[in-house]
Amino acid sequence: MSEQHQAGDRAASDLRSRLGSDFTTRLVSGLLMGLTAAFFTFAGLIPFTILVVAVTVVLSWEWGRLVHAGAGDAVIAVQIVTVALAAVLAALEKVGLGLVILPIGAILALLLSLGNNSMFSALGVFYAGLPAVALIWLRSDATLGLIAIVFLILIVVVSDTAGFLFGRLIGGARFWPSLSPNKTWAGVLGALAASTLVAAAFGLVLADASPLRLAGIGCLLSLVAQGGDLFESAVKRRFGAKDASTLIPGHGGVMDRVDGLAAVASAAGLLGFCSNVYAPAYALLMGS
Repeated sequence: MSEQHQAGDRAASDLRSRLGSDFTTRLVSGLLMGLTAAFFTFAGLIPFTILVVAVTVVLSWEWGRLVHAGAGDAVIAVQIVTVALAAVLAALEKVGLGLVILPIGAILALLLSLGNNSMFSALGVFYAGLPAVALIWLRSDATLGLIAIVFLILIVVVSDTAGFLFGRLIGGARFWPSLSPNKTWAGVLGALAASTLVAAAFGLVLADASPLRLAGIGCLLSLVAQGGDLFESAVKRRFGAKDASTLIPGHGGVMDRVDGLAAVASAAGLLGFCSNVYAPAYALLMGS
């Protein structure tokens, strides 16, 4: 074998090593999840609500399983029913009522789990419920609801992918070793840069949008997404878990995949609430 071929084999082996042995599995699982999410998102509000409720139910189950180690079935049931009901109410244009349901469910979860990670039980209701309500509320905006959801998912996917690739291929100093050993400064900055550029390009394509404004929002949402990832890492570390579950090959659990989107959805919902409660998606993309 020629030296050129040997060098090429070494380079390919080094690339596979940097990306990780499970990269192909992660890629296939990610593509399947992406296609599923795209189908339900573009199919309309009702299919999108079904998707959000399904993801939220699994997310609540994973959170309860993580926090209670299988010993809090009643608490998990309260969490699931609460967040699913809040999401359905949001789809029925009862967003305010859905938001009222969440603290009620959190209090019930708190009371049912006294002495057994009760604060985490209450927190789990908001962790799963707020992004679910926000996503459905944004999607229901008749003006730019679909476009806003596409924008949010795009930013989260770009941020996650760029963070993974920059972190694995460049490496370097760790961002927060005690909390997330695999996250590097190269990954964090690469995610911010990629999200900012993609958001600016989105602004160029979207009629009447400001590329500069969307670039700023894209950068901010990437920060939020990475913060969501760190928060989930902190919760898993608190309870001694590597992954939320093993439901998704190469990725872990649903919580491991939507941690960034959950944080971003809540932040986008808050922005819409503060800017224009009647057209939150328009407010997100165009400004109030």
